[in-house]
Amino acid sequence: MIADLFAVYGASGCGRGVMPIAEQQLRRLGVPAERLVFVDDRPSAAVVNGRRVLTYRDFLASSAGRHQVVLAIADAGLRETLAQRCRDDGVEFWSVRAANVVVMDDVEVGEGAILSPFVTLTSNIRIGRHFHANLYSYVEHDCIVGDFVTFAPGAKCNGNIVIEDHAYIGSGAVLKQGRPGRPLVIGRGAVVGMGAVVTKDVAPGTTVVGNPAKLLVKV
Repeated sequence: MIADLFAVYGASGCGRGVMPIAEQQLRRLGVPAERLVFVDDRPSAAVVNGRRVLTYRDFLASSAGRHQVVLAIADAGLRETLAQRCRDDGVEFWSVRAANVVVMDDVEVGEGAILSPFVTLTSNIRIGRHFHANLYSYVEHDCIVGDFVTFAPGAKCNGNIVIEDHAYIGSGAVLKQGRPGRPLVIGRGAVVGMGAVVTKDVAPGTTVVGNPAKLLVKV
């Protein structure tokens, strides 16, 4: 039987940060090292950090029981586009999770997630597809997180919060806890800036910065 071929899609900064976690995870599962590669649409080298880099076409053409990717692409819109392309081509998704991630009670995470070291997910949480949780970020109780959401390092999502699809929560940002029946809402495609302290809802497609967070007005 031909073994599966696993890939980290993206050989730039995000992908290079994910690859060591992926390596450790597959090693624990007994997957041979050569069955893990980078995939990149515009590879700058044939080998990056000791790991083969394949174009997407070459990845599809490689002999494998199943082709599985995790999308290490920071841009949420591009991540969604690539997810659809992979799905159309019969490529499956796998999730990468560091060994020290803490997942507590009644937590559901969709396909293709990347959970970096020191991430914590507490209780009664629903998270959508292709979620990125960077170093030291957390999601507290009774939160709903949509598809293609990104948490930068140290993002703090407290209880009773709804984060809609494609939102980006910047490094060190703090989302104030909502209330049962009245969650704090971060709208679709909203951006919460680095270090922002969010105390009220953020409208879809807007950017907020500062403490307390206020709408960023571009001039």
